Amino acid sequence: MTDIEDGRGRFREIYCAVQKDRGDELPYNRPCEEVVLRLAGEPNPTSKPVSLGQAKLKLRFFFVPGLYNDCIDVSKAFSFARVHVERYGYRTRDLPVSGWSSSSHNAGLIRNALMAVELSQDEQVVLVGYSKGAPDILQALVEYPEIVRRVKAVVSIAGVVGGSPLTDAIDEPYREMLGKNPLVDCPGGVGDPIASIQRSVRQKWLSQYRLPASVKYFSLAAFAERENISTVLRVSYDRLALIDPRNDSQLIFYDQLIPGSTLLGYVRADHWAVAMPFSQDRFMPALIDRNGFPREVLLEAVFRFVEESL
Repeated sequence: MTDIEDGRGRFREIYCAVQKDRGDELPYNRPCEEVVLRLAGEPNPTSKPVSLGQAKLKLRFFFVPGLYNDCIDVSKAFSFARVHVERYGYRTRDLPVSGWSSSSHNAGLIRNALMAVELSQDEQVVLVGYSKGAPDILQALVEYPEIVRRVKAVVSIAGVVGGSPLTDAIDEPYREMLGKNPLVDCPGGVGDPIASIQRSVRQKWLSQYRLPASVKYFSLAAFAERENISTVLRVSYDRLALIDPRNDSQLIFYDQLIPGSTLLGYVRADHWAVAMPFSQDRFMPALIDRNGFPREVLLEAVFRFVEESL
C-alpha cells in the first residue's frame, strides 16, 4: 500500500528498549530481533530516547476483540498484558461486542458503548482492534459519525482489515460448524460474522468508504514460519501459504494493514499467539503449542509508540 506511513524503525527502537529494560521479568522473553521481523525497506532508527516511565497523556485504550470473544471462559485477548501496561498509568477497558455477530451489528454496540462513556477533561480514546475487532471498529467510525469526535486513534493488531482468503471458500456446513464449536459456548449472534471477514466483502467495503481523517490509524501485523505456528493452525497456514507464506494462519500480512495508517511493524507470531494468552491461563491444549509470546512487551511498545505519536 502506497499510503502507509512506515514507522517500523521507531517501533523497533521502542520495542527493543522495553525488552532490554524489563524483558527478563516478563513471560517468554526473547531478543527483540527474534520478535520484530526485519523486512526490506525498514527505515533507519531515529536515535531518539525512549520514555519508559509513567504514561504522559490521558489516554484510555478500549479493546475490541474478535470471533468467539464472549464465548471463551478462560483466555481473553491481552488479558495479562493489560495488567502489565496498567502499572505504568495506561487505562484499559473492554468494549462489549458479540463474538458471533456481523461487523455491522457490533459497530452499533461500539457506538452505544462509546457514547455512554464519561471521559475526564483532556482524556483521549484509542480503540484497539484484534482480529475481527478491527473491521468492527472501522465500520463503527463510518456508520456512526457521532463517535468520531470521541476517538483520537485506532490500532489494528493482526486485524482482519482486508479480509481473509480462507473465508471466501467456506461452505454452509462448515459455517454452521464454526457457529457450534464444541470448544466454546457461543450465544447466538446477529448477522453473519463470517461474511464480515471475507476478503471479497472487506475489499469492497474498503473501496466504497473513506475512513475519518481526524482519527490516526496504526497497524501491527503478524506472521511466522510454519514451525512457529501452533499445530492446530497449520492446516490454515498451509492453505494461505499457497498465496503467500507470510501469514499468521488466518491472514496474509498485507491484509492486516489499515489504509492510511502508520505501520508499526511485523512480529513473529501466529494469529492466536500475538494476542491470546492460552499458555498463561493454564488452558493449553496440546495442539496450541506455539503460544508462548512476549505479549506484555509487545503491548507496552504499541502503547508507547501511539502515545509518542499523539
